[in-house]
Amino acid sequence: MRDLLRDRTGYDAIVCGGGTGGPVIAAKLVEGGARVLLLEAGPDHGPRTSGRWPAELLDAATIPTSHGWGYLSEDGRALAFERAKVIGGCSAHNGCTVSWGHRADYDGWGLAGWSADELQPLFAEASRRLRVRRFAEDELTPWHEGFIAAGEELGLPRLDLLESLDVVPSVCAEPSNSPEGVRWNAAFAYLDPVRDRPTLEIRGNTLVDRILVERGRAMGVRAVRDGIVEELAADLVVCSGGTYGSPAMLLRSGIGPADDLAALGIEVVADLPAVGGNLHDHPAYELFYDASDELERRTMAFAATGRSVPDEQGFASVASSVADDGLVDLHVISEISMDGRLGIFVACVTPRSRGRLRLRSADPTAAPIVDHAYLTDPDGRDLAVLTDGIGIARSFADTRALRPLVRRETHPGVETDMSAVIPKEVIHYWHPVGTCAMGSVTDARGRIVGVEGLVVADASVMPRTVRATTNLPTVVLAERIAGWLAA
Repeated sequence: MRDLLRDRTGYDAIVCGGGTGGPVIAAKLVEGGARVLLLEAGPDHGPRTSGRWPAELLDAATIPTSHGWGYLSEDGRALAFERAKVIGGCSAHNGCTVSWGHRADYDGWGLAGWSADELQPLFAEASRRLRVRRFAEDELTPWHEGFIAAGEELGLPRLDLLESLDVVPSVCAEPSNSPEGVRWNAAFAYLDPVRDRPTLEIRGNTLVDRILVERGRAMGVRAVRDGIVEELAADLVVCSGGTYGSPAMLLRSGIGPADDLAALGIEVVADLPAVGGNLHDHPAYELFYDASDELERRTMAFAATGRSVPDEQGFASVASSVADDGLVDLHVISEISMDGRLGIFVACVTPRSRGRLRLRSADPTAAPIVDHAYLTDPDGRDLAVLTDGIGIARSFADTRALRPLVRRETHPGVETDMSAVIPKEVIHYWHPVGTCAMGSVTDARGRIVGVEGLVVADASVMPRTVRATTNLPTVVLAERIAGWLAA
C-alpha cells in the first residue's frame, strides 16, 4: 500500500460490494436522485453488451469457479465455499435456479415490513428484472426429464410453484434466470439501465478495508485499489459484501464482539457480539451414479440437436418424515455435478445448526475463518432431515423412469452406513446467510445497531434462512431495504 488519498468531495452513498445486493441498492438510490459510488473488490466487466464478459460467467449451462474469493472450510477438508469476486457477485456464477421459498419463512421472521404479503410484489418484480424463464419440453435433457417423471411416479404432483410463496411437495422443471442461455446476473438487471447516469460511479478491483466511524456515525470508507489506500466520504454507507464479506468489513471497522476485536488489536467502535454469528447454510449431500449406455445414447442424440445440456433442470420440493406441518424441508435435484459426474443433490432447507465467522487478522486481504458447524444442532434434526432426503433420492433412482438411465450408485454406495458418512461428507448449497442478522446486528430496516448512517443489505441480514435458492430472495431483500433508503 503506497499512498493515502483522501476524497473529501463526498457522495450521498457508498455501496461496499457489487454482488447480488449491491447493484440493486446502487441502482435504486441513483434512480432516486442520489450520487452513488459502488465499490467492488473484483473486476467490473461493464454492461452486458461490452464484449468483455468471460464466457464462463455468461454460460448458464454450468457453474463456473473463476473469480473466486478462496474461502475454505476450517474442518480439515478444504471444502471450498465459492463466492464470486466480480461485479454481479454470486448471481454471476450461480446455477440460475429460481425459487422464492415459503410464506412461513418470511412471516416467521416476525419483523415489521417483511411479511410474505408485503414482499410478494417485490418477488414478481425481481423475477421480471432477472428475466426468469421456463424450459420448454424439448429443452429438457434425458436425465432431467427422467428425474421429473420419477417424481411423478413417486406420487409428487408436477406443479410449477417455485415462483410462489405457496410451494408444496411437488416436482417440476426449475425456473431459470437464463434468457437465451445467458446467466442474467444482478448487474445486468439493475446496473446496466443506470450505468450512463453521471450520478453513478462504479470502481472495480477496489477492496473495502473498513468503514470510517466518527462519534457513532459512519462517515465513509477506507478502500484499497492497486496498492493505493483511499478514504472516501459519504452521508450513507451500505455494506453489501455478502454473508462472509459484510461481517468481515464490520469486524475490521471495530463493530463486533469487543473481546475478539481487542485480541486482534482492533479499536472497538461498537460492541455487537452477534456480528459474525448465526452463520448457516442448507447442509447438503450428493449421490453419484454411473450413466447407463441408454442415457449416454439419449444424451448424445439430444446434444446433436444443438440444444444446451444444462447441469440442472429437474427440481423436487419434498417434505421429510419430520417436517413441521408437512411443509417442504428438502430440495432434491438432478444434476450433472461440477466435475462431470451424474448426481442427485439433496439439501435440508430448514437447518437449525449455527456457526460463526471470525477474523483471522485485521488484514483486509486475509480470508476470514468460516465455520458453518453443519449438523451440530443438539436435537440432531438437520441430520435426520438430510438422511431422510438421501433415502428419497434413492427412491427416485429406483423408479421405472430412472432405472434404465443409471447402472449403479458409485458414491457412497447403497451398502454404506450413512449415519457415519454424512457428517464427514456433508457439503453446502452455496446459500450462506445470517451473519449480520436483523434483530441482533441490525434493526428491521438493515441499519446497524449503535452506528448511524450504516446499513447492511445482503443475505447476511436474514435472521433465518428460507426454503429457497437464495439469489432471488436476496434481490428482494435489497429491493426492500433500497426502497426504505430511497424514501
